[in-house]
Amino acid sequence: MSSQYTNDSFTDIFIYETSQNIQLLEQIALSCETGGFTEDSLNEIFRLVHTIKGSASMMLYSNISNVSHKLEDLFFFLRERPDIKYDNEELSEIVLCVIDFIKTELEKVKAGNKPDGNPDKTAEDIHLFLSRLKGENGGKGCQNNQNKTKRKLKSYRAVVFFEDGCQMENIRAFEIVHRLGGIASDIVHYPQSLVEDEKSAEIIAENGFEIEFKSENSRRQIRTLFEKTPLLKEYTLEELQQEQNPAGDCRQAEQKADAELKSKQGSIISVNIEKLDKLLNLAGELVTAEAMLISSAELSGLELPNFNKTAQHLGRIIDELQDVIMSTRLVPLTATFQMMNRIVHDMNKKLNKKSRLVIIGQDTEVDKKVIEHISDPLVHLIRNSVDHGIESPETRVKKGKPEVGTITLEAKNEGNYVVISIADDGRGFNKQSILEQAKKKNLLFKPEKEMTDSEIYSLVFLPGFSTKNRVSEYSGRGVGMDIVINNIQAIGGSISLESEVDVGSTISIKIPLTLAIINGMNVRVGSSIYSIPMNNIRESFRPDKSDIIKDFDGNEMVIIRGNCYPIYRLHERFGVKTDITDFEDGIFVIVEHDSNPICLFVDELLGQQPVVVKALPNYILKRGRADCFSGCTLLGDGSISLILNVGSLARYRKSS
Repeated sequence: MSSQYTNDSFTDIFIYETSQNIQLLEQIALSCETGGFTEDSLNEIFRLVHTIKGSASMMLYSNISNVSHKLEDLFFFLRERPDIKYDNEELSEIVLCVIDFIKTELEKVKAGNKPDGNPDKTAEDIHLFLSRLKGENGGKGCQNNQNKTKRKLKSYRAVVFFEDGCQMENIRAFEIVHRLGGIASDIVHYPQSLVEDEKSAEIIAENGFEIEFKSENSRRQIRTLFEKTPLLKEYTLEELQQEQNPAGDCRQAEQKADAELKSKQGSIISVNIEKLDKLLNLAGELVTAEAMLISSAELSGLELPNFNKTAQHLGRIIDELQDVIMSTRLVPLTATFQMMNRIVHDMNKKLNKKSRLVIIGQDTEVDKKVIEHISDPLVHLIRNSVDHGIESPETRVKKGKPEVGTITLEAKNEGNYVVISIADDGRGFNKQSILEQAKKKNLLFKPEKEMTDSEIYSLVFLPGFSTKNRVSEYSGRGVGMDIVINNIQAIGGSISLESEVDVGSTISIKIPLTLAIINGMNVRVGSSIYSIPMNNIRESFRPDKSDIIKDFDGNEMVIIRGNCYPIYRLHERFGVKTDITDFEDGIFVIVEHDSNPICLFVDELLGQQPVVVKALPNYILKRGRADCFSGCTLLGDGSISLILNVGSLARYRKSS
């Protein structure tokens, strides 16, 4: 649970848990639109909506509570009437409309405002749909409910324990009561007053939350409900004999339940992301302190075997600490990927297209900060696939393709990177069309005949480029793809495009697992120090004069093992004064980004070390081409080194 939104812990709980519930609710609604609503999905939707309603009521958010109550009534009826017929798509749209309303109100709560949206239109749509179902089915709902009351009710007793230190135990117990309200009656619990009594949380933390109730559901079904409780440590559940009084004093009831019933969530706790950020910063300070200690001038030339042994041990501990901290910041891409289902659904409706999204590798984990940077690019690329890539159903049939197009969103690990690909089986990109458009806008950086397929396709990421003749709500204005590549390169990632006309296209994004601590090579240029991420370095060497040539435009190039690389003089690019301007006196470092190598000319290599990435100061950001740097770091001697963004350097070199 994150408290980044408000200073009220009750509100933070509501925001976090309601966000989780509507995310799951949206996934179910989208899958049921085409697959149909099963008994399990109806029960799960009812449970989620009931929980949202109860939480909103507790927070006095009446508009969220009211519209949730209306939806709850609808799914209560559908659960009781498995024989009735209805349109899956229409029912799914009703659920999605409620979700959209709650999302909008949640954003207001996050901003510290009152959720004041009017739910009347949405509530009326639910009411009309329910009335139509009842009318078309002879109004048999009441009769079915009467039959339900005649069913045999079972009596249960449960004792629930939450994770140590989870806090707000009384509110979590209140949540259980609300969820049980949908399937149980005659509910009695201790403590009796969960919200008003300030001591109730302390009592539950020490003795557990005791609750007795009646329900027609089986023990297995009741068990499933309890096991989905957030921050549940363990619980016991027993079915009472008929002579036992389920309305008695829960405190005096014996706990004879199955001790083996423990929640699978018992080992999971929620941590404020700000605390993790602070912990990571402290680990970064340790890295810097270690470097300052080892490189101290006072130790130069001294024989200190015990000190060196201890320093090496300290280094191993710090490395392990970094790994543990980084792992705590890793979160799966599940939520981000699942969000794309809704985008495809909405665009299909607006554009009268038929496409489906296939998700692979959604459990792949990346740093939370990385996810924040890639969400918007993914949204744009998925929209582009539906709008520009996938043809209309009629066109696809004429081409001999399935009427429904397929968009595949996949993530997989590759070393210290995660590769995300967005592939579609649509019309693809036309290379000739790309070249013609680029020539019109004077975007070609080399003769057309010398350009590879990869270089041609990379033109679509340049600002102002568009091959779409018709401007729509989603594309055709020549903006967006350049924003995508800027966002990806800002976190040290790369992007590439492959395509074949009428077969489809694949866009691959390669992003680092984390942005916080990287391995870097420090280089000197004049009196300035720069750090180059080791993942971008191919090799370093001292050149011979015979290896240096110039192209037709006068640009300096170096030939290594038959390959020709452009030379990038860092002192000229950044205006740094240095006495080393002859290539024989300095050293070359070949760096590569997105299969686009360049050769950096620097004064000397200073060595490799872990680099703690810090944000650039304002005076750097205000200077031109600040995006040539991805951050800065503090060196062992206390000086500051700028971290080179190899992707931006390569792009500037290619366009210059």
